[in-house]
Amino acid sequence: MRLIFSGNDYKYEIEAIMKLFLPAQRFNFSYDEKNQTFEEDFAFIRKKVTKKHTLLYVIVQIGADRRKHSIRISANADDNECEMQLSRLLYCGMSELTGISSKWGVLTGVRPVKQIHRLIDEGLDEDEIFNLLQAKYFVAPDKCKIAYNTALTQKPILEKIKQTQNKAFGLYISIPFCPSRCSYCSFISQSASGTAVKKLIPTYIENLCAEIKHTGKIIEKLGLKANTVYFGGGTPTTLSAQQLKRIMNTISESFDLSYVTEYTIEAGRPDTITEDKLATILENGCTRISINPQTLNDNVLEQIGRNHTATQFFNSFRLAREVGFTSINTDIIAGLPTDTTDSFKYTVDELVRLAPESITVHTLSIKRSARLNSKADKKSIMKNPASEMVDYATSRLYENGYKPYYLYKQKNMIENLENIGWVKPGHESLYNILIMEEVQTIIALGANGSTKLIDNDGGRLERVYNYKYPLDYNNNFEIMLDRKKRIEEFYAKE
Repeated sequence: MRLIFSGNDYKYEIEAIMKLFLPAQRFNFSYDEKNQTFEEDFAFIRKKVTKKHTLLYVIVQIGADRRKHSIRISANADDNECEMQLSRLLYCGMSELTGISSKWGVLTGVRPVKQIHRLIDEGLDEDEIFNLLQAKYFVAPDKCKIAYNTALTQKPILEKIKQTQNKAFGLYISIPFCPSRCSYCSFISQSASGTAVKKLIPTYIENLCAEIKHTGKIIEKLGLKANTVYFGGGTPTTLSAQQLKRIMNTISESFDLSYVTEYTIEAGRPDTITEDKLATILENGCTRISINPQTLNDNVLEQIGRNHTATQFFNSFRLAREVGFTSINTDIIAGLPTDTTDSFKYTVDELVRLAPESITVHTLSIKRSARLNSKADKKSIMKNPASEMVDYATSRLYENGYKPYYLYKQKNMIENLENIGWVKPGHESLYNILIMEEVQTIIALGANGSTKLIDNDGGRLERVYNYKYPLDYNNNFEIMLDRKKRIEEFYAKE
């Protein structure tokens, strides 16, 4: 399909709206002052400014069917207003042509809860916020409620962070290795089963520890204090107990951890979990872990390439409790290939029975770099009961005392749904709130680490990227260390 822009270049947002209706399609782009005729399907997005007004209109054609929507607004309207109005017009046209509607309407951004915080800060009450979201953005009532409740859960935590921030930061450690690669995965994690990767890991750990020490000296000089530590990946527990212990010891030797209130390690794959690893990470400061089944249907697990069973998950969860973990998160995914509504309900019900402190409900996202995107029938993937699954999880988790505490959306998510972290009160992951709401610096170390530097007023945000792949990380290590100067330069402007 071709997207034709006239008098504007709102490519990013317009493409995001189109993907709500055609998630698996690639688009061609043209920039032309006239509405040309094309043999292929097209959307024509026009902005024309005159002395009296700004004319915005959209023409969408799919096959022989065509829709046109237009509006006149002030000649002084800024780009944000014009972009929003064109998005609304395009949404209406595409919805009429396809019969599809999105519960998030034209809110295509990653962090819809930020909109709620902004509206609360402007003094709007719950009814006013719901009315605005529905009228301006076409957001469905149930999504208004989930976003609003998430903001309410976050608000006292965010206010406390602002009061006590004093140069606080979160520390992220990347372990980009997994026992095998899941079919839906788009992360840069590498399977540790191959000989080449096994040889790569010792050098990676050596360099990671060197980066930790190097960055620790910078942080000490700046007087920054860590309040969270988070090991992600990949699957950190792909490493041995001794390797994990070495990295954790290096962190405690390089950073002042006396202010840390939460230390998370993703033990995501049950097939990597042993009593030795759990005991080691608990003894060395970890207070919270994730054990992620994604589904408790063995057939689905096999379909998506996770080389473990539901029984292994149950055994790993029990073992973590026996070792002494009192804060456990579990991840599940709605919309996995071959999963059914009944099977998903079983997964949710079993997790509720286990009563982990938090349950994260993801929705399948069809990423270009995932194996699933290249081999699966995309149409059948998109026509699955993900929305019904998410609705069931929402109902059951509310019923059992869980609250939504962080929420984010990704590109190419089935039915434009979302990922939601649900939690028992008092077990909210501070790191997850910080990374989603972008209110505090996150120092990220290891391959594919993306450091986010945020000033105390939240007015400046700068990023420092590490090399993406472990081999590049190892081969360009000195260059990457040199980039850490940007941390000092950022805080020198404070």
